Formats: sequence, C-alpha cells, structure tokens
Amino acid sequence: MILNYRYNTKVYFGMTFLVTYALWFVGAYLSHQDNKSGLYMVFMFLGLMTPFLISIVMITTSKNSELKMDFINRLFNLRLIELKMLPAFLLIMPLSVLASIALSLPFGGSISQFQFAEGFSFSTGIVPVLLLLILAASLEELGWRGYAFDSLQSRYNLFAASIIFSVLWSLWHLPLIFVNNSYQYEVFHQNIWFGVNFFVSIIPMGVIISWICIKNRKSVIAAILFHFIVNMSQELLAMSQTTKCIETVVLTIVATVIVVLDKKMFFSTRGNSAWRNPPNSFRL
Repeated sequence: MILNYRYNTKVYFGMTFLVTYALWFVGAYLSHQDNKSGLYMVFMFLGLMTPFLISIVMITTSKNSELKMDFINRLFNLRLIELKMLPAFLLIMPLSVLASIALSLPFGGSISQFQFAEGFSFSTGIVPVLLLLILAASLEELGWRGYAFDSLQSRYNLFAASIIFSVLWSLWHLPLIFVNNSYQYEVFHQNIWFGVNFFVSIIPMGVIISWICIKNRKSVIAAILFHFIVNMSQELLAMSQTTKCIETVVLTIVATVIVVLDKKMFFSTRGNSAWRNPPNSFRL
C-alpha cells in the first residue's frame, strides 16, 4: 500500500457491488429468456470487468503518481515473483484437490474422481469455458490487487484485511446463482448445501491467494496465475460436489497453517515493508 495516499475503501466496494450486481442481475434475467444469442454474456462480462475498471478509475483519478507507478510495477515487474515460493505456488491447490478426493473415499466417494473430467462442470453459451476461466482470474485479480486489497490493508493488519476481503469476495459472487447454466446456478440446483459450500470455500481461498500475492511482493501476475491454477484444479478432475465440501475443510486447514506459520506478518500492527513498497521496482 502507498502510505501517503488515503484509500477510499467504502467508495470502491460500494461502487463495485452496485455496478456488478446491476449488470449481473440483468444478465441473469436475459439468461432465462433466450441464451442462444448470448446477449446475457455481454452483461456478465461487463460485471466481471467491474472490479478492474473501478480500480483503474480510482488509481488514475487519485492524483498520486506513486500509487500509479506502484500498480504498473506490480503488474509488469516479473522480478517481484519469488522463486522460493514456486513449490507453494504450483502445488497447494492440486495437492488440496488430491487430498480431498482421498479423504472422500472412506465416506463412499468414488475412486474415479482421480480421473480427468470429461468436460467442464458448467457452460457459458457462446464463450469457451477455458477462456472464461482465464478472464475471471485475470480481471478479478487486476481489480482486487489493483486497489481493493491495498485499501483494506491501509486500515487493518494482514489477517483482518484477508478475512474481510474474502467475505466480500464471496458475497460479490452472489448474483451468479441466478444466471442460467452458470456453475453457481448448477450447483444450487443440485443441492442448496453444495451452493452454500461454494460461498464458504471462497473465504479460506481468499486468505491463501492474498498470502501468495504478498509473499510474491504483491505481484498482480502472481495472483492471476495462482487464481488460474485454482480454477483449473477445480475443473481438471472428476471431483464430486460432496468431495468439494471436504475440500473446503482441507483449504481451511491449509489457510490456518499458513496463518500460524506466518503469524508475524499476518498480525503485525506496524506493517511490513515487503508489502508496503515492493523492492526491485522500475520506473517508466
């Protein structure tokens, strides 16, 4: 975060929720009318872009050159990514998925869950699902790490900021349960508790992604890549929704272990220079 800038947290999240919800509820309505034309996806895409677009507006209108350069640095500077973090970066989510499937077996889970899924768990009309997963990871993190998370860190320690962000991030997805053929819509229609699990699972995941980002010196690219790995890990294997409930417990344990092992950083009240002003910055 930039110490000489006053972040407007309430305006950012207020505008993000208001605009996203308006666009996605229109998209939800259209998705039940005639999804052959794919018109509803225009509103869904605009809603997906909203956190990023509002971040850009907040940053460019801030009149703070340090804030602008910090965002550019975190977006393009690959030197911010720590090589020592690569094992955690690449393995946390795949291993969590495998552990969840293994833990489901004593409870009647099928061993076939270790097989590759035959297709994606949801459809998006005319937009390829893989493209949507890439766009979701990219556009969300460009917004959340561009302004949103820093604004929370300017008010709270890292642990509190991570929890508050994760809850808000979870609630941000709420309109998707009304969008025909969306993952959230499909899950809620299978079983309401599977739908509830989706929203609960976002909270430990938000903590993990925030930690990954901070440990890679706030690199937006790192957050995007890890988010994409999360998305693909959820879709790659034929994991059942019951197993995904177990996965939420596994992710909660992982997030708890991360917080305990890195508690000095999470609970510091003085701030950590590594995530206030990332080193190895460059100037345009």
